[in-house]
Amino acid sequence: MLHVEHPSISKSASARLDSYIAMLLRWNAAVNLISAHDVDAVRRRHVADCLQLIPLLPPDCERGIDLGSGAGLPGLVLAIATGIKFDLIEADQRKAAFLREAARVTEAPVTVHAARIEALELPPAPLITARALARLPRLLALAAPKLAKDGVCLFLKGAGARTELTEAGREWHMRVAQIPSRTDPSATILRISEIVCVARA
Repeated sequence: MLHVEHPSISKSASARLDSYIAMLLRWNAAVNLISAHDVDAVRRRHVADCLQLIPLLPPDCERGIDLGSGAGLPGLVLAIATGIKFDLIEADQRKAAFLREAARVTEAPVTVHAARIEALELPPAPLITARALARLPRLLALAAPKLAKDGVCLFLKGAGARTELTEAGREWHMRVAQIPSRTDPSATILRISEIVCVARA
């Protein structure tokens, strides 16, 4: 039985997350949204992974931008769970089609942009999210132009987070909080703010 429960989301949102998971599994064979190895653990491996970002959201956040949304992780999941409006950016047309249909079915407050991140101009948002998209130096370059002043980035990162932070520190100054993942002992959530590009010599 597919069912998502989380202490910070309503029963209605939980039911809509169930609908999202069912749709994700139906589409996955054709569109390859998640690894075949993860199908049986989609709630823990993917949805619960995204829901752990909720306590880290900026206070009174009303809008976010999700970079490289793919299957909607984490942007669509957070929109369903919290009601925050998200711009989902996904260049792959088939994945964008999935996101639009999933948003329709779940009544999620999202706008799907089938475009490359660099080519899309959006009003800066107080929240930028990304999961399994790029190494941190590249991710910061993509996020910085779209982040509002005093905004926050939440990036779900794997075992190489510390190495990526060292690499990023050569080009960027930032305030970073590292939060251990509750769904993967080797993973880390990076909560990043006060991002400033350092001029290269």
